[in-house]
Amino acid sequence: MFNGIIYNKGVIKSIRRNPRYVSGSLVIEISSNIKFKKSDIGESVCCDGVCLTLIRIKKKSFLFYLSKETLKRSNFKYTKIGKFINIEKSLLNGQKISGHYVQGHVDSTAKIKKISIVDKTWIIKLELKNRKLNKYLIEKASISINGVSLTISKVVKEFFEINVIPHTLKLTNLQNLKNKDIVNVELDIFGKYIMKLSN
Repeated sequence: MFNGIIYNKGVIKSIRRNPRYVSGSLVIEISSNIKFKKSDIGESVCCDGVCLTLIRIKKKSFLFYLSKETLKRSNFKYTKIGKFINIEKSLLNGQKISGHYVQGHVDSTAKIKKISIVDKTWIIKLELKNRKLNKYLIEKASISINGVSLTISKVVKEFFEINVIPHTLKLTNLQNLKNKDIVNVELDIFGKYIMKLSN
């Protein structure tokens, strides 16, 4: 479990297929200043909103396994060497929750349709790839974009908007977004369960 408050970033150093794993899966290496111990191997780490398993620690980089399901659901299928990644370690028991509960289970991706800047705040309009999930888009609800805890500011037909303040832009890879980019989206877990129970 994570909370979508990002203090660390990394950059993809390598992407490769590993014959030890299922065909169609990948192993990626991310270079970052974030600290891990040998005892952290096997733990979950949120990488751009996706819960990945840490499988190896090198001197200044870390290796993660990406399953076929992860590649199907996320934007990692398009990822390239040199891309910046938002990184968050799992929450510790009793740790303060500043954002919202993020599982790292990406529901879908979304395409950036438009970016406007008002008083240094980015207003980003997005379109979900899976239109069936639009029913979960509610104004003022929490949403995770590339692992960043944000609030939906507006919902109009097939689109929704988020506002990203300068502080968040500075700390995350959202500052690199441009029109037509694809981002990872995780909808609010409580909203999904409530919708399920009410049907």
